[in-house]
Amino acid sequence: MLILETSRLVLRPWRDSDLAPFSAINADAEVRRYYYPHLLKAAETRELIDEANEQLTRRGFGFLAVERKADGALIGGAGLSRPGPEVPGNFPLEIGWILGRAHWRKGYATEVSHRFLEFAWQELQAECVIGYTSNINFPSRHAMEKIGMVRVEDGDFEDTTVPPGHILRPHVLYRIDRPT
Repeated sequence: MLILETSRLVLRPWRDSDLAPFSAINADAEVRRYYYPHLLKAAETRELIDEANEQLTRRGFGFLAVERKADGALIGGAGLSRPGPEVPGNFPLEIGWILGRAHWRKGYATEVSHRFLEFAWQELQAECVIGYTSNINFPSRHAMEKIGMVRVEDGDFEDTTVPPGHILRPHVLYRIDRPT
């Protein structure tokens, strides 16, 4: 199983003990402000965890639990996955993250992103990685730009998993290419 580390974090497969803290993150209205559906119940979070572990087993990469080394606390989830059919283009990998509110603005998203990009370049031999979010999610857009992603010209799209007319339906697409 894939386990990655940074100086402060361990990125690892999900455990049963992660359900309660990750459910709390997914039930926080401020954390899920830019996600659809907005809030998740514990059973929905369990489905996400199970799907993430299944993808990890099947593909060798995926959305991992993010654990702080200092105290073993689960602070969120992050990782690489295959973009869904709602994303235009034929991109092989997307990067994403969700962190508990208490762990924002501490550089964790940047830290995990750099580690996952390193994995994408070295282990998966990816040529590019994308990220996308709702148009109004400026914090995530800023985080993508901070790790070197660039907005794809003419890449905006309507996320068909979000109902028509919903404020979160318009999305922006970012990408970063493999360093030369």
